[in-house]
Amino acid sequence: MQRRSLLRLAGAASLASMAGVSSAQAAWPNNQPIKLIVPYPAGGGTDFFARVVSPGMGEALGTTIVVENRPGASGIIGATAVARQLPADGYTFLLGDMTTYAVNPSMFEKISYDPLKDLAPVTMTAKFDFMLVVNPNVLPVNNVQELVALAARTPAGISYGSPSVGTTHHLATELLARDTGMKLVAITYKGGGPAVQDLLGGQIGLMFLDRATARPHLESGKLRAIAAAGARRIAAYPDVPTLAESGIKGFEVEGWQGFTVRTGTPQPVIAALNAAYAKAIAPAEIRRKLGEAGIDTVGGPPEQFTAYIQSETTKWRTVIQSRGIKAE
Repeated sequence: MQRRSLLRLAGAASLASMAGVSSAQAAWPNNQPIKLIVPYPAGGGTDFFARVVSPGMGEALGTTIVVENRPGASGIIGATAVARQLPADGYTFLLGDMTTYAVNPSMFEKISYDPLKDLAPVTMTAKFDFMLVVNPNVLPVNNVQELVALAARTPAGISYGSPSVGTTHHLATELLARDTGMKLVAITYKGGGPAVQDLLGGQIGLMFLDRATARPHLESGKLRAIAAAGARRIAAYPDVPTLAESGIKGFEVEGWQGFTVRTGTPQPVIAALNAAYAKAIAPAEIRRKLGEAGIDTVGGPPEQFTAYIQSETTKWRTVIQSRGIKAE
């Protein structure tokens, strides 16, 4: 009798514990503020995106989302903060990008987080169109074929700008060099602004730029777009062919970003964050504001984002290894 009583008590305690967990998950976020870590400085594109969508997400969740910038080390500092966050309760999440999730593990010999093990995808949030642009006063070419021909006549190579090692700008150009055999020499800057200024000034000849950054300089005629980097032509520039259409078969590069949480975060919490993002980007005004900044919203289930990170990790690992790219 005593043993049966103990078993009943243990079972009741277990059920109460399970009910408590379920109740806690159902109450999330329980009016507590949520922290969104941006692993880049304030004022950049990732920070802009976070501050545009976070109010709507907070409203959908019934709480406040506080954007916190933790820049440094190619996004490693911010990503590590989320990957080590305890408890894994969803009150801290990360807005990372291609570098954070798919590039850093192959570029650094030692890294303080594993994107595929320590971080659980919530949703892809956005993609960015990239374009191959030239300064026509430095490189008087109108298309990729002319660029390849000019590079063949330039034994010293053609200089290009990169905001830093491992960025979309940098890796897209290294992929282009690998696939065409062109000798392209990286000039690395501390940020995109100085690189663009040198491109405009003629110190370097070409860059991959996101659509929003390139637009005013294309309109002024100071830069010329010779190819789109993605799988499709850019709607705003329908006359600019893709690199694949220009003869570089299989070439496809887009900037992208997405939300993750620490692995172990309850699935109902991940689902709530996913749904909140979908609700935040639903208003036409929000999509217009982001679109004007060259940001195309995406969304989708966690599983889809997981598969995308895995494929991008494999792709960029091959490029990094074949080009001998090392973190600076």
